[in-house]
Amino acid sequence: MHERLSEGVYQAMNSAPLSGITIVSLEHAIAAPLCTRQLAELGARVIKIERRETGDFARHYDDRVKGQSSHFIWTNRSKLSMTLDLKHELAPSILDKLLSEADVFVQNLAPGAVKKMGLSYSDLHTQHPNLIVCNISGYGDEGPYKSKKAYDLLVQAEAGFLSITGTDEVMTKSGISIADIAAGMQAHSAILAALIQRSKTGEGSRIDISMLEAMVEWMGFPLYYAYEGASPPARSGADHASIYPYGAFNTTDNKVIMLGLQNEREWESFCRDVLADESLIADSRFENNALRSGNREELRDIIQTLFSTLNAEEIIKKLEAAQIAFANVNDMQDVWNHPQLKALNRIIETETPQGTVKSLKPPGNNSSYESSLGSVPALGEQTREILESLGFEAGEIENFYTEGVV
Repeated sequence: MHERLSEGVYQAMNSAPLSGITIVSLEHAIAAPLCTRQLAELGARVIKIERRETGDFARHYDDRVKGQSSHFIWTNRSKLSMTLDLKHELAPSILDKLLSEADVFVQNLAPGAVKKMGLSYSDLHTQHPNLIVCNISGYGDEGPYKSKKAYDLLVQAEAGFLSITGTDEVMTKSGISIADIAAGMQAHSAILAALIQRSKTGEGSRIDISMLEAMVEWMGFPLYYAYEGASPPARSGADHASIYPYGAFNTTDNKVIMLGLQNEREWESFCRDVLADESLIADSRFENNALRSGNREELRDIIQTLFSTLNAEEIIKKLEAAQIAFANVNDMQDVWNHPQLKALNRIIETETPQGTVKSLKPPGNNSSYESSLGSVPALGEQTREILESLGFEAGEIENFYTEGVV
């Protein structure tokens, strides 16, 4: 559909499913960049428009990856970066050309920003009827919260996530930007659906994704558990709120083993082959999962008493022999060196402005194509190339630089 730029940046096969699709994104932070990175790795040409001089503010969150932001390196692989002062009087002429060649326009700017710039779906649809517009916001564009600023932790709170996460004494946020990730994942799948729909109708469409709606979708279990005023799941730390034993236990060599029992067959095997106490199988306190969960403190003491006499290797041998599900509680270095990730060849090298770093292949493995994996762009790295592809003459491009448009 559209000729791609910077083919040398990519390691893509011609059969990549989104090859020929161009996506223009006014994005920052996590939600929209995570969405568009995944689209880029399905073969789309993603043009990331950034502020002149400073760029996406996520570039400056930290300096943990060879002096670069961990968040930015994670969410911006395989894209093209173009700088543009959206408030400059010459910016609309560039944006119009970009959007005339685009298939999808993604934005997660502040509430009302695109409307002020004349870039809402209603503004764009007449001139670009095939264009798919995806708006990612905190709370949506209607209702009493439409103008509220929304950051990940704030949405975790509004969606009820904090109320069920942590311990009796302390609520705890997610250790990752879970609301942003939820919104980015929903936007990613919605855009793929919109492209399929356009292939049937020939028309573009409008997609609205809010962080609140995406996060509440992920809250389905606790919402239904507390249906019609019932008690919500208790904050249970590293343990499952309603299944037990399903949680963390310490070994005598200061390791942590995460157990996961799901049914009565596993419970019987656990009692007989791991705890070596068959009397627990028929113990009235533990006869079914509801009772085990309700009496979890007593059961925890029984399990922990045994585990405190064994090291991790000894416990793992017992669990494997009994076919009980378990996991190691890994830190970040353990994950980078995870034997299963290595066996699956998930760790690859990615170029960044400050050198080569390790990264992970996208998790969706497809036998018919390879993911389109490219570098993390420097700020404005492809600006000139993009302008040339849009048909601007050399003199015009130099003027854009001189006038501070790009």
